[in-house]
Amino acid sequence: MEQNSQMLSLILDLGEMLLVSGAEVNRVEDTIKRLAFAYGFQRTDVFTITSSIVVTVRDASNQTLTETRRILSYETDMHKIDQLNSLSRQICHAPISPESLQQKLQQIRQGTPYCRLIQFLDYAMISAVFSLFFGGNLQDAFAAALCGCLLKLVLDAGKSIQLQSLVLTVLCSFAVAAAAQCCVLVGIGSNFDQIVIGNIMLLIPGVSFTVSLRDMISGDTISGLLGFAEAILKALAIAMGFAIVILLMKGGAR
Repeated sequence: MEQNSQMLSLILDLGEMLLVSGAEVNRVEDTIKRLAFAYGFQRTDVFTITSSIVVTVRDASNQTLTETRRILSYETDMHKIDQLNSLSRQICHAPISPESLQQKLQQIRQGTPYCRLIQFLDYAMISAVFSLFFGGNLQDAFAAALCGCLLKLVLDAGKSIQLQSLVLTVLCSFAVAAAAQCCVLVGIGSNFDQIVIGNIMLLIPGVSFTVSLRDMISGDTISGLLGFAEAILKALAIAMGFAIVILLMKGGAR
C-alpha cells in the first residue's frame, strides 16, 4: 500500500509539472492515466482544471487511493513539456523503478535549457524585432531591446518574491512603459508606441489563450473557460500598466 501511494505521488508529480509548464488539460489527464496503467493500477480517474489535479486509483487488491494537488502558478516551458512527454513514453514502453522516476523528475525540474545571459538576450532580440516589424526604426529597436532586458529583470524579481501573477503583470507593463518614455526623453528612441509594442508582445498570454481554446474543443469546458478568463484578465492587466504611464504622461504635459 505504501509503495502504491509513493507511485501515485510520483505520477502526480509528473502530471503537475506538465500542467505548470503549460500543457493542456487533456494531455495531463491522458498522461496520468497511461502512467497509472503502466504501473499496474486497475482503474484511474483524473479530474484536472487549471488550478487543481485530483487523481483516484484502484490497485490489483481493490484498494483505493486518492491524492490532490493545488496549482498556484504557471510558467510556459515547452522544453520541459517535451522532456516529460519523452519520459512518459519511455515509462509506458518499459516502466522504471520509483527511485529512477523520482531522480529523472528531479533532473527535469531543476534543468534550465538556457543560461540567464541567453534569456536576457532573447528578451532583447524579440523586443527589438517586433519593434522593427511594427514600423519602428533602429533607434526604437535598440530602446525596445533595453526595455526587454528590464522586463526580464522585473519578471525574475517578481517571481523570486512570489508576487501574484496579475500584480506582476501590471508592474511589468508599467516598468516597460516608463522605461520606454525615458528612452524617448533622453533621445535613445524616437517613437514611444513602436518601442512599447515590442515589449507588449512578450507579455501577451498567447499560449495560455490557445491552450484554453484547445481544452474547450477537447470537451474540457470548465478548464477552457478558466484558462480563457485568466488570459483575458492578464491582457487587461497589461493594458492597465501601460495606461497608467500614458495617463501620467498626459498629466505631466499639461
